Amino acid sequence: MKKLFVALILAALPLLSFAAEHGAELEKVDIDVSDKAAMQDGLRTFTNYCMGCHSAKFQRYERVADDLGIPHDVMLSHAVFTGAKIGDHMNIGMQPADAKAWFGAAPPDLTLVARVRGTDWLYGYLKSFYEDPARPYGVNNKVFPNVGMPNVLVGLQGRQVVGCKQVQVVEDGKKQYDPLTGTPLTHEACDQLTIVPKTGTLNEEQFDEKVKNLVTFLAYSANPVKLQHQRIGTYVLLYLAFFFVFAYLLKREYWKDVH
Repeated sequence: MKKLFVALILAALPLLSFAAEHGAELEKVDIDVSDKAAMQDGLRTFTNYCMGCHSAKFQRYERVADDLGIPHDVMLSHAVFTGAKIGDHMNIGMQPADAKAWFGAAPPDLTLVARVRGTDWLYGYLKSFYEDPARPYGVNNKVFPNVGMPNVLVGLQGRQVVGCKQVQVVEDGKKQYDPLTGTPLTHEACDQLTIVPKTGTLNEEQFDEKVKNLVTFLAYSANPVKLQHQRIGTYVLLYLAFFFVFAYLLKREYWKDVH
């Protein structure tokens, strides 16, 4: 019994460390893995901004192209930059040993990252880089403090810094409004992330959408058969409901002479 208790504690340690890792409140994001346009845009962002260091080695280009409705020739010309064939896995050219020597640790594969971290975490993480000259790559992250990677999306988002801005008052988890005018009550907070104007190619709404699409692709990559499972689950529930009627009638027939 004691060994079982210790095993449960050890199993829970990764969850506890993950919970402690991000002190920032995570923003909820609505992910729709049936939105092929969003996943196509997410794939474009992933291959152009992430695959320099991160692989998706448990996915194949062909499977992704078929699932996302992308012709194979378009996939090869716009998403494959390593000379790989359509049936190959989504690997990268950088070798783990070289990556460890250059960066101190090999960048992780991202095929299953949405299942490990969760979509809310990924969305918040990708939006929360800010300038920090004390860090090796000049940036830090609100969700993942002391992160060991650069902000690869800075060209899209723009330079983000910690500064002061007006934020809405929140009490007991509820946003506060003026009871007479209905306008939001705000106060100045000086630990907020702010974008330096005109330093990125996208505005805030466009960047949020870009990140959401990237997270949508990663959510699909982590579970490509999710929609199929949901569809099969619906059929199973309908079958069970149909079967229940006959099972109930059979049970009543068996027991009618007992009562």
